[in-house]
Amino acid sequence: MNDKLYALVATLSDEARKRDCGAFFKSIHGTLNHLLVTDRVWLARFEGLTAPDGFMAAGIVALDQELYEDFEELRRERGLTDDQLSAWVAGLTPERLAAPLVFIRRGHRLETPLWGTVAHLFNHQTHHRGQLTTLLSQQGHDPGVTDLFAMLREEAARAASSK
Repeated sequence: MNDKLYALVATLSDEARKRDCGAFFKSIHGTLNHLLVTDRVWLARFEGLTAPDGFMAAGIVALDQELYEDFEELRRERGLTDDQLSAWVAGLTPERLAAPLVFIRRGHRLETPLWGTVAHLFNHQTHHRGQLTTLLSQQGHDPGVTDLFAMLREEAARAASSK
């Protein structure tokens, strides 16, 4: 889905991507940056690489931080982070998912089952990608089908027709 949305967003002007539309992270670009920030924070926690304050990692200081002003750089880094997340998820086992994730956030030690934070990560992505589809629609751009069940049916139909 990230690839699909980034491909559509790439067709917009920089001004359109960065226009303050009144969204929580103001713009399409701001929302894309937020998703990258939070995915990197969670990935660092999953890999045990939290920063000394336990909240941010890899130079991240705020949830609304603009990591990359340049869209193509943001797009490239999104792809790299998606690859890291995919590799990490591929290594998960049922035992690891059931184990606790322990991390420090704003000076407080938190412990939660790993499966819950993994579910949160992907739910958070879905939440903000929904906001992105609204922002794109408001600017007259159709993001196409974004419903997972519908996408799986389309993919199965394509696979069946190619046989």
